Amino acid sequence: MHMTDEKQALLGNLRPSKTGQYVLVIHGGAGTMSRERSTPEQRAQYKAALSSALKLGHAVLQDGGEAMDAAVAAVASMEDCPLFNSGKGAVFNVAGKNELETSIMLSKPPESHPNIPTSRRGFGVTLLSHVRNPSKLARALYLAPTAAPHTMLSGKACEDIGEQLGIELVDQSYFFTQARWREHRRGLGLPEEPLPYPGDQDETLHVPLDQLPTGTVGAVALDVRGCIAAVTSTGGRTNKLEGRIGDTPSMGAGFWAEEWPAHGHLRRAWDHLRGHRSSNAVGVSGTGDGDKASKYCVEELRKDGGIGGVIALDNRGNIAMPMNCSGMYRGVIKEDGTPKTAIFDDDELS
Repeated sequence: MHMTDEKQALLGNLRPSKTGQYVLVIHGGAGTMSRERSTPEQRAQYKAALSSALKLGHAVLQDGGEAMDAAVAAVASMEDCPLFNSGKGAVFNVAGKNELETSIMLSKPPESHPNIPTSRRGFGVTLLSHVRNPSKLARALYLAPTAAPHTMLSGKACEDIGEQLGIELVDQSYFFTQARWREHRRGLGLPEEPLPYPGDQDETLHVPLDQLPTGTVGAVALDVRGCIAAVTSTGGRTNKLEGRIGDTPSMGAGFWAEEWPAHGHLRRAWDHLRGHRSSNAVGVSGTGDGDKASKYCVEELRKDGGIGGVIALDNRGNIAMPMNCSGMYRGVIKEDGTPKTAIFDDDELS
């Protein structure tokens, strides 16, 4: 089978659509959440956080903005929310530190930045400990090919470049939450107290549903120009080894975005006459056990002892959200501006 045939098979039987539409789909991690162990208040908090992220991204798309900016807006919102394993709510490694990872990838360069070459597809960042919003750093580095002429950077040198580009750095204490700290200590069989930092006064209002999470947050956006952007961000696995690099910043493992031309002159001409897109594009963001997700996908991931899920979006507005576990925080928003969210595997988007 030729490579183009494989891509076409991935898309399946798609409905045609007009150009100029926009869609945003997000996830907030997949894995160990349980309906039985959750309360209505907890579920409402998650759905509200997902809806807020969707609305922020939609505002960008509605104004004709770039897919990458919409995806970053949505992911940054989840990075600021202690319910999710990214940014403020990130898990701790075995040494009791937060090491954050993120990535961005576009199906084609953004029209607002014509200096970006078509060969520059995305950027991965890892081992961050001071960047408040890692997703914003990934965007800044992607758009700075002179300052960052690579596809991946890590650690302090990366943060230093980000600071020069206007990215906000914070003290490590910013990422601390009592819930994730206690999970970290329990996982190692160590006392949960004393706490290294005082917790926020309202932290009891944000109790995560998932325990010892391995997931991420992510967004895939389609803008009116047909560009698809995938953005993913995570704190990694609870009690991972220091220096561990997962699938989230690794291009082709935890994320992907690509565009390729439709087959045949007649097909392209017919699409043009009908106002349909003459190219195919897709974006994917994964979540779950990244140490296994690079080799297996969704159902095959389960066979190897891993859990996770995927969100995918193409340039016709088709959406997929498969998972192999009890739930995945997820949502979608289209042109009507109505956010639809779900948590558990048997939930309908609402």
